[in-house]
Amino acid sequence: MSLAGRGAVCIWHDLAPEATDEFYQWHNREHMPERVGIPGFLRGRRYIAVAGAPAYFNLYEAESAEVLDGKDYLDRLNSPTEWTRRVVPSFRRVSRSICRVAYTEGVGQGGFMLTQRFELAAADRAGTIETLRMRLLPPLAGRKGVAGVHLCVADDTISRIETSEKRARADGTAIPGCIVLIEGTSEVDVRDAGDLLAAELRALPGRSAPSIDTSIYQLQHARSKAP
Repeated sequence: MSLAGRGAVCIWHDLAPEATDEFYQWHNREHMPERVGIPGFLRGRRYIAVAGAPAYFNLYEAESAEVLDGKDYLDRLNSPTEWTRRVVPSFRRVSRSICRVAYTEGVGQGGFMLTQRFELAAADRAGTIETLRMRLLPPLAGRKGVAGVHLCVADDTISRIETSEKRARADGTAIPGCIVLIEGTSEVDVRDAGDLLAAELRALPGRSAPSIDTSIYQLQHARSKAP
């Protein structure tokens, strides 16, 4: 197991240009410590794009998906701080999924993270997820420069819960259904692994090939339970 728990919050977004400096101060000094301080949250990480978009990817790891629709987290989402209320409306092109971790394997945390977002047809969903877990993802975890490979599947019901923080965003929020995360030592290492996986997904027999939205990010900031 490479992710810290079996639940994950995956968030992609851009920012209004004038909000960048305040976003960094808020995210580093208030928001990430607040989130990781919630019972059941284990680690938070923020990345910036080096290829693809949106500009930022944020990953929070939790003990389970149930933590992510629990009272402690929902209370924070429904009682945003004054600083949060000021910063969140500057978010643009937001995608956010509350996920169950269907697969995670690796040796640690990498400085680069490739994200792949895609949807699966209902008839293909269970079979493709099983193929990813059992056949396609395990070999990637052993590739040169790869530190971890993860499959996160959105819990649509939890992801759609309306909260005060969500309503404060200027734009709507997309909910990617299936997310593959590949983290590693370099941009080239994670890109090569992602290209291989995308080709294998397209070649699966008897299934409609998913449209895959791929971006690569570099780690900017991380926070665990220890300050």
